[in-house]
Amino acid sequence: MEYRELGRTGWKVSAVSFGAWAIGGAWGDVADKESLAALRRALDVGVNFFDTADVYGDGRSERLLARLRKERREPFYVATKAGRRLDPHEAAGYNRRNLEAFVERSLRNLETEAIDLLQLHCPPAPVFYQPEVFGVLDDMVKAGKLRHYGVSVEKVEEGLKAIEYPGVQSVQIIFNIFRQRPSELFFGEARRRRVGILARLPLSSGMLTGKFDRASSFEPSDHRAFNRHGEAFDRGETFSGVDYETGLAAVDALRPLVPAGATLGQLALRWILMFPEVTCAIPGAKRAAQVAENAAAADLPPLPADAMEKIRGLYEERVRSQVHHYW
Repeated sequence: MEYRELGRTGWKVSAVSFGAWAIGGAWGDVADKESLAALRRALDVGVNFFDTADVYGDGRSERLLARLRKERREPFYVATKAGRRLDPHEAAGYNRRNLEAFVERSLRNLETEAIDLLQLHCPPAPVFYQPEVFGVLDDMVKAGKLRHYGVSVEKVEEGLKAIEYPGVQSVQIIFNIFRQRPSELFFGEARRRRVGILARLPLSSGMLTGKFDRASSFEPSDHRAFNRHGEAFDRGETFSGVDYETGLAAVDALRPLVPAGATLGQLALRWILMFPEVTCAIPGAKRAAQVAENAAAADLPPLPADAMEKIRGLYEERVRSQVHHYW
């Protein structure tokens, strides 16, 4: 496993880490026993950074991570998120009372005295223009409730605004073969300010594993069934905002580029790690075997320049028009 510096925290985190949305909810049914097996395998293969949120299974994944911490000796970092419990999810809700309540709830779920990294959970765009919100987070760092904080964003512009605040240590943003825009401007600015980048949805909701076809179906509780057009939350969270048929065709075009002995999913993860500005990719996993496959992507040799050019060309020709100017 490769380890990279996270912002200015002094932490070295696994280049392929663990996204816990899938073991919390909105990805179909999953048993806690299976989820814990996946978390244990992550530690076994060198993962030391886990990303979750208070709304994943209404705190379920946070509580699973608390169980993992009690049973294993290896040190690891947990990043969680706050804000999506608001109903309605409006900028006005990002106030001191609510944020402190969300943090206290996560502290109880995680059974810890301080959250390693708290991230605002894709807040409405006006929040990024409210310095007082970031002042609340600064106060919670001073009070010892948070070690560090960052943001999770939908749009590149939100990430650019967020890193103007000196306390922001990380930005979590969708970055994958189907969502390449962050690398054009945002990465350079994040590098200049020494802000970590967490690449979320690195496998585009599983599309970039190459395991789906036109006959694939998803459980009713899986967002890939109920959020194709943004019915429940931002459309870009499901298959990166790419039309299902377009995604399948693009995946077929990627298959010849997969290195010998590797999988398409590993190609997709290794592509992300070709960008040194990225701290880590955080693929989700429900099963231990998925975790091991994901982690092995960090050990692949660098992709050749011609493969990188072909992937960029595929994006430009097949995908860009559906996503580039929206996020």
